[in-house]
Amino acid sequence: MFFSSSNGGGGGRRHLDRASRSSLSQSDCGDGRYGEAEPMLPEGRLSGDEGEEEEQGGEEGEDDDDDEERQVTSSMASRAANMPKESPLAMALQILVPFLLAGFGTVSAGMVLDIVQHWEAFSYITEIFILVPALLGLKGNLEMTLASRLSTAVNVGKMDSPIEKWNLIIGNLALKQAQATVVGFLAAVAAVVLGWIPEGHFQMNHAVLLCSSSVATAFIASMLQGIIMVGVIVGSKKTGINPDNVATPIAASFGDLITLAILAGISQGLYNCLDTYPYVSFLVCAFFLSLTPLWMVISSKHPASRQLLYSGWEPVITAMVISSIGGLILDKTVSDPNLAGIVVYTPVINGIGGNLVAIQSSRISTHLHIHCVPGEVPPEARGCYYPCRTFYGTGANHRSAQVLVLLVIPGHLIFLYTIHLMKSGHTTLTPIFMTVYLAAALLQVLLLLCIADWMVHSMWRSGKDPDSFSIPYLTALGDLLGTALLALSFHFLWIIGDRDSDVGD
Repeated sequence: MFFSSSNGGGGGRRHLDRASRSSLSQSDCGDGRYGEAEPMLPEGRLSGDEGEEEEQGGEEGEDDDDDEERQVTSSMASRAANMPKESPLAMALQILVPFLLAGFGTVSAGMVLDIVQHWEAFSYITEIFILVPALLGLKGNLEMTLASRLSTAVNVGKMDSPIEKWNLIIGNLALKQAQATVVGFLAAVAAVVLGWIPEGHFQMNHAVLLCSSSVATAFIASMLQGIIMVGVIVGSKKTGINPDNVATPIAASFGDLITLAILAGISQGLYNCLDTYPYVSFLVCAFFLSLTPLWMVISSKHPASRQLLYSGWEPVITAMVISSIGGLILDKTVSDPNLAGIVVYTPVINGIGGNLVAIQSSRISTHLHIHCVPGEVPPEARGCYYPCRTFYGTGANHRSAQVLVLLVIPGHLIFLYTIHLMKSGHTTLTPIFMTVYLAAALLQVLLLLCIADWMVHSMWRSGKDPDSFSIPYLTALGDLLGTALLALSFHFLWIIGDRDSDVGD
């Protein structure tokens, strides 16, 4: 996310001219020179002093242009050659360990949610359930987005310099804290609107409790996970592992568990203070909101995050709204005692789907940053989209899509039996239940991978950076699809009579 001011000015200009002729417009580029995707381009494909060169010089000769074109092409080819060469087996092995860690993290989160749903705060203020997908979705909105941006930065050489590396890290972490605080507050507002307004019930002290719980949880969880994420990215770079394969799943490994534990603890603590110290909730909310200008000032000092401070709000806020709709579905489903068993499985199906699609999105984005200029997509991604292209096309990422789909069934089987062995949940693992559940999980991932292929290429074509824009939408859609398909599955099982004695207990 830094602007290079030295190498390849003419080549950068020629490439930007080509991108402009295809689809990169003034609105995409902000000031007319840079698109949102361009700060992460490899060295030699963008120059910060190209504007000055255009103002000073006239037309360069065709021979010079051709030489510069060849130099940039050579630089791109060199960068592509330095990318790790992966066989499907090596890719699967790199993905498998963090995928399992992330899966066990979501299983733990589901078990925690299954326990805390009976606490007083969750029983009397059921709108907290609306917050759950929105706050858990922050790992997709912020943590996975950070992981994807830093993974791309590693692969395009933007973290080779120590100064540049720490500027990237500090700017992005400050930006993430500001976004977490604002999104946490808006998630609480959405919970109030979606939960209480349609029913006509409103209590101010409950609304303030929701806001303070949401903001505090988002802030603390985001800070902890951000520090872990930076360590993972730096460690991956030093060990030679492709961070695209491991960063996003590890970002989610304990994110759900940490977020749910913090939400449950803060909500119950503030609920206990409602009668004796009703002002505590207001003070907690005001304290964390008052820190937001500080994070914005810090992030605005770093070129790595300054642009996203202005343009990066749309995807995270839209994703929060989408996740909140999934939370409304969860709230209404949990309210039915016959469908109480859905709680323990919701973080699992949502988390696994989001983790897998985040890996694919990050890989496609890195490929585009390495091989294409903003506004131009590979030949196989041009024209109308069709689903078979994602899994059987001629592009560079169809094998990773196949590997990710193959992980769905065995992964969920492991996690289902883990829940069963831990004696958690309210549903016995009957063959019918497992068949319906696995079908819902597989359908969710297939839809998400197809949407990711279309969305990432579309955003790149319009000049937007997929690392910052696609993952929030994709993980939010994963939450919505997962919760909706799981609710339909439980309703279907109840209708056909697969209602053993544990269901709703």
